[in-house]
Amino acid sequence: MNKIKIASFAGVFCALFMSVPSFAIDLSLNDAVEKIISESHDLKKANANLTKAEASLDAANANRWFKLDGSASYMNMVNVENPSESQKVELSPSMGGIIAEMLKGQSVAFEIPDNIFQAGLTLTQPIYTFGKIGNAVKSVRSAVKMAEKSQELTRREVRYAATELYWTAKMTEKVVTLAENDLKNARAAKRKLTSAGRANRSNLLKIESDIATKEINVSDAHFDRDTAYRMLKILAGIDVDEPLILTDDFPSDFSVLDAKKLTTTPQWEILNEQANMYERLARSQRANNYPTLAATASYTYSSMSGDIGHLFDKKGGQSASWGVALQMPIFNGGLNRANATIDAMNAEAARQDLAQAKKITTEQYNNAVRQYNHLRDNLASLENARNLAAKTYTLSQNRFASGQTSAVELAEVSAGLYQLDLALLNTKYKILMSAETVRKLGE
Repeated sequence: MNKIKIASFAGVFCALFMSVPSFAIDLSLNDAVEKIISESHDLKKANANLTKAEASLDAANANRWFKLDGSASYMNMVNVENPSESQKVELSPSMGGIIAEMLKGQSVAFEIPDNIFQAGLTLTQPIYTFGKIGNAVKSVRSAVKMAEKSQELTRREVRYAATELYWTAKMTEKVVTLAENDLKNARAAKRKLTSAGRANRSNLLKIESDIATKEINVSDAHFDRDTAYRMLKILAGIDVDEPLILTDDFPSDFSVLDAKKLTTTPQWEILNEQANMYERLARSQRANNYPTLAATASYTYSSMSGDIGHLFDKKGGQSASWGVALQMPIFNGGLNRANATIDAMNAEAARQDLAQAKKITTEQYNNAVRQYNHLRDNLASLENARNLAAKTYTLSQNRFASGQTSAVELAEVSAGLYQLDLALLNTKYKILMSAETVRKLGE
């Protein structure tokens, strides 16, 4: 008896354990946006471009400071006639004078050291470059600002795309519910038709056709939902096999949009800094036609010996110098002028792009505000029309069950209600995305 009880308890425990569903991941809109931003490759590239621009600024600023160069060299002079010996110069007694008297008929040979070592340091400090370095540094600073604004622009774009993807997935989820309810109502109408007795053949065929169509709608809705969910999981870094619950829902009402006048956007600032960058580069190119004034200093150490093993036995020679150098370009075939013209034209193109972007972006911003207000004002009327359609469908169902209306009329009323449900859902989606567009452009 105890064995039977133990076995029964084990069976119940196993059944309960096997019936526990796996926990789904709750994902809010803010969490989805943060996850997609952290996983965004575009934003990672924007961050890398900012780091690159900052490194370019360090490189440009390095030209302001002195340069210290070092050099070391070793040479061995080869005696061509006898490579194993060093070079020698002999003085004969016939040279006369005091040397001849001292030599008294003897010859003297002078050995030339064939091992030579030299090492030195050279320091150069720019003093005045007539804008070569200064304008180049300013142009790179503009490039850094462009990278910063590009990073902000990318972040806004990624946030907008994440929000759009989240609400799209939520909308497909709602469409699945609407399609399933529509199919459920059609099947219920068929049961009422067949349960009332011998059904009209035309009504039966019509409602069976509607059921087949609605089944396809449900299948399509499931496919769209699964596709949207997969894309959301991939971009958010979530395993595609993990069950997901979107916790945020479409709001029932929307507040007044606080949209201020559009004064600047990251895109405008990027184009403005791009124009500044090219203008400064043009000034830097023109400055290449002017001289460069720099302070210089150098130190040199040299040592010579006939034997490499004794190269550093004696103190070598040392020399040092300092001064001012003026480097003046004379002719370069018009290269600097041509480069300056190219940069100036690039700056003009950036100014034109900026003017065009202001027109287009301002219109996009204002249109998003108008769309938000327009859809928000019509939302109440659309909800009222949907509620009336729902009441009409209920009445049509009752009349159809009592044989007072045809399946064609019921299908038309059902289709009208389904379309209004979709229109209401789509309107809420557009209102949310209009607000997000205003936030992306004008935040």
